Amino acid sequence: MLDYMTVKEAGEKWGIGSRMVTLYCADGRIKGAEKIGNMWLLPKDAEKPKDGRYKRGLKNGK
Repeated sequence: MLDYMTVKEAGEKWGIGSRMVTLYCADGRIKGAEKIGNMWLLPKDAEKPKDGRYKRGLKNGK
C-alpha cells in the first residue's frame, strides 16, 4: 500500500498554497491523487506539476 499525504502537506513540501494543490488534483495533473469524500490524498512520492503560467514579452527567460 502506498503512503499518502494531504493537500496541506503537499503544499508545504512544494512551497505552494493548498488551494493550488487542490486545483492540480482536480485538473488531474498529479498522478495517483485520489479524492476520498471531500479530501484529496496524494502519493508521498508525487512530483509537483510544472506551473503552466508564463509572462508575455519575455524572450529567452529574461
